[in-house]
Amino acid sequence: MVDADLAALYGVTTKRLNEQVKRNEKRFPADFLFKLSREEAEAIFRSRSQFATLKRGQNMKFLPYAFTETGAIMAASVLNSPQAVRMSVFVVRAFVRMRELLFDHKAFADKLAELDARIGNHDEQLAAIIQAIRQLASPDGPMHGRKIGFNR
Repeated sequence: MVDADLAALYGVTTKRLNEQVKRNEKRFPADFLFKLSREEAEAIFRSRSQFATLKRGQNMKFLPYAFTETGAIMAASVLNSPQAVRMSVFVVRAFVRMRELLFDHKAFADKLAELDARIGNHDEQLAAIIQAIRQLASPDGPMHGRKIGFNR
């Protein structure tokens, strides 16, 4: 995402965003953001509407930054606008929830393995049920990838 677009998303000016990036350069390694080349920047600005492009003969004063997904999240943490603060809180909550879901899935898989070890081959019906549950819980099980909604 280009710095001007990210700044608009976070409710700050591009200048303010770039100031914070420079002040916190240790938080932005090369895989978080990079500066576009003149050719890349001109191609982006040419593809925008006529109101957003530079007039003929004008040069860009500064080459824009391009932020990766992780860089955009880090930018939210160094800015203090209300939108940036909300985005930081949202991302933290999303990661915590994701960790909880992964932990719950692992705990569930561990319980199934324990139950499976206990029954051994004594009860084929129970073993079949455990196998069906495992298939449903796996990422490529029959419930995953199924379309939701009305199908024509």
